[in-house]
Amino acid sequence: MSAPERIPPRSVTTAELLAKGELTVRGRIREASNAVLFCSVTYEGREASCVYKPVAGERPLWDFPDGTLAQREVAAYEVSEATGWGLVPTTVLRDGPHGEGMCQLWIEAAPGSELLALVDAEEPGKGWKAIAFAEVGEGKTALLVHADDERLRRLAVLDAVINNADRKGGHLLPADEGRLYGIDHGVTFNAENKLRTLLWGWAGDPLTPEAVDVLQGLREALGDGGGLAGKLAELITAAELDATRARVEALLADGKHPEPSGEWPAIPWPPV
Repeated sequence: MSAPERIPPRSVTTAELLAKGELTVRGRIREASNAVLFCSVTYEGREASCVYKPVAGERPLWDFPDGTLAQREVAAYEVSEATGWGLVPTTVLRDGPHGEGMCQLWIEAAPGSELLALVDAEEPGKGWKAIAFAEVGEGKTALLVHADDERLRRLAVLDAVINNADRKGGHLLPADEGRLYGIDHGVTFNAENKLRTLLWGWAGDPLTPEAVDVLQGLREALGDGGGLAGKLAELITAAELDATRARVEALLADGKHPEPSGEWPAIPWPPV
């Protein structure tokens, strides 16, 4: 009699791990303005580190409804996945030790990737894009620049779509294998224009053909009956979803990276 066929163990996806696994709080990230807990999560033999942000630990904001930041983090992940660029770590909404909250895969930043710099010059050097002049003390200024990096340019497009009001340097995580992730997307998807970012280096420049293709895909996914529209409808308001559609349409119609509106501070503070 032949031996029974061995069925290989099922592979647990990262989303399953984060959504269904047992969360164990290991510590708190103190410098964050909201409650951010560093955790381990285990499920069916797989384990990972993650960040858990309970809704109960969110600080109220004047321009965003209370108790909605976790949902916005998940919505940003869903849009990132729809682009195919994978710019946001896997993020889910789940119950945890302190109630419902956002759970996101922990990304260990890889050293040696310089994305931002202050330079004593009037113009950025080769491979860099100018952001703005910054005071560095004793009445002196320096030029704040970011890398002319394809990954950052993709992130700038994503931020324009999700209306990111807080793209700081500390929210950029270079990872292994040349990956780049953006984190901290709680203040996104406002129906009013709130774009505030360090990634202004391409402002007014034509969108890349790749970005146009991605935006056309988002337009379809955000349409009535589109898969992305259905997911976002459970996470943000109907007005915010309509505003997201409008931003995609405006980017395609203009064909350029957005420029500061002048109605809202263009650069977050502190910038890092």
